[in-house]
Amino acid sequence: MPVLPVRVVVVVVLCMSEILLSVIVPVRNESSRCVPLLTQLQPLRSNGCEVIVVDGQSSDDTEYCVLPLVDQLLEGEVGRAKQMNTGAAKANGKWLWFLHADSCLPPDIMSWVGQLKHMEKGWGFFPIRLSGEAWPFRVIERFICWRSRWTKVATGDQGLFFSRRLFQSMGGFGNLPLMEDVAISKYMRKRYNPMIVEYLLETSSRRWQEEGVVKTVLLMWGLRLAYFFGVPPRYLAKVYYGA
Repeated sequence: MPVLPVRVVVVVVLCMSEILLSVIVPVRNESSRCVPLLTQLQPLRSNGCEVIVVDGQSSDDTEYCVLPLVDQLLEGEVGRAKQMNTGAAKANGKWLWFLHADSCLPPDIMSWVGQLKHMEKGWGFFPIRLSGEAWPFRVIERFICWRSRWTKVATGDQGLFFSRRLFQSMGGFGNLPLMEDVAISKYMRKRYNPMIVEYLLETSSRRWQEEGVVKTVLLMWGLRLAYFFGVPPRYLAKVYYGA
């Protein structure tokens, strides 16, 4: 039996071990919130997907809680956009999926992952469901889903995903302290229509619960309106984070 050249063997091994999807989760002092999500992601890891957590200098026990549940634990500069770009730079997947630490996966997530095998290039996001059973959350989530479909602009808690080739070609997320998700959506919608997944991705309603529904809705709308009229994200971040 003829022996294959070394370089041919290397190519074959790399093709066989190609990773379809890299899931990137930026965290900072969220050890209690990110473990449920990472636990849900374990079946994806068993099916050849990669899970990457990028820690923004946490002072809690994030590293201890996260390490057994990920393929890569990276340390990054504080800032969601910076952390996500750090994860993307180290990712090996054909597709990149960015999740918030308090997300909850839909039960049929493997069906969506299977669909990615037949796609070469593009981007998209999920419709969302807010945690909690109070009726205002149903109204808010319906509005968010309607708005994102109509405008083709998604927020980070909607699980933005991109083919790695496309993400790299556009330079990743802009170095913004806030609105990096809106900025990248607006950039992308001019070039490709988003793929809007049929499954609901659940996100935490804790901000609405802690600060009040009306106050939070007005804050979110106000920030987006200010961004639309050109207010720099660094000022918006001070309002959002209370700095």
